[in-house]
Amino acid sequence: MSKIKLSLGPIQFYWSKETLLEYYLEMAKMPIDTIYIGEVVCSRRHEMRFEDWCDLADILAESGKEIIFSSLVLLESESDLRRLRRFAGQGKFILEANDMAAVKLARENEIPFVAGATLNIYSDATLDIFHDLGATRWLAPCELSRDKLKAITTHAQAKGIETELFAWGKIPLAYSSRCFTARHYNLNKDSCEYRCLDHAHGMPMNTREGQAFLTINGIQTMSHGCQSLLTHYQDIAKLGVNMLRLSPQLTDMPRIIELHRQVLDGVLDSTDALNELKTLSYGDLVDGYWHGQPGIEAIKETYFEGANA
Repeated sequence: MSKIKLSLGPIQFYWSKETLLEYYLEMAKMPIDTIYIGEVVCSRRHEMRFEDWCDLADILAESGKEIIFSSLVLLESESDLRRLRRFAGQGKFILEANDMAAVKLARENEIPFVAGATLNIYSDATLDIFHDLGATRWLAPCELSRDKLKAITTHAQAKGIETELFAWGKIPLAYSSRCFTARHYNLNKDSCEYRCLDHAHGMPMNTREGQAFLTINGIQTMSHGCQSLLTHYQDIAKLGVNMLRLSPQLTDMPRIIELHRQVLDGVLDSTDALNELKTLSYGDLVDGYWHGQPGIEAIKETYFEGANA
């Protein structure tokens, strides 16, 4: 059973350039193997320009980590496409393709790519298609259950394709051409005043009964809860998953990374780690999708009481 690697996914939220650069310099010191960078949610979040991302990638690569550019999920203009062409053609770092335009450009530039979750790979037949197009790794859609994931990872292993699993963070659920944050402030999307900068972890949305339900993040809808799959690490390893993705949050991320690495290395009990992670997350810890249940389902209390998965 090979050692499970850790990756830091792309930042889903809108942080200032200064905050983002300081954040990544700290992440370069952390025990993670891969760092994904780039804007994936909204093209209006442009404090970081193409040149800034490239300079950051060069700096992070000096730490010995694998650096991957993540593409936008939703391309809405010719300028979005031009920017994607530049990332695909920069020649140093591969892409995480989050839509078919990125897949096409990766193929045209003869570079391998990571098949992002929004490419909707739900079967081994679909995985074969993207493998033939150049994918060397795939990120499983968050809503895949453990049993469905098992069938695809078995096939991926046989094909020599790496499997990555979203193991920590608010779950990206859906994207829209409409900006929900701008709508909340009664603003047009094209004159949104960049209000996402005011919400470092998105805007919580409750049901009419006051129950925490979702998170609004510009054009993106996310879970309110924080998905955590660390208690299932032994089962995950047996399934053949190669890498766990931790989605960035602004606070406590170094400790979150350390806890995951220590559990995977066998130096910390997963229950002890989960009890601490519970105090570090934004929203309740959830793992419903893993069990084939609604994603909002909280982690069973038995995991906090001493039972390892």
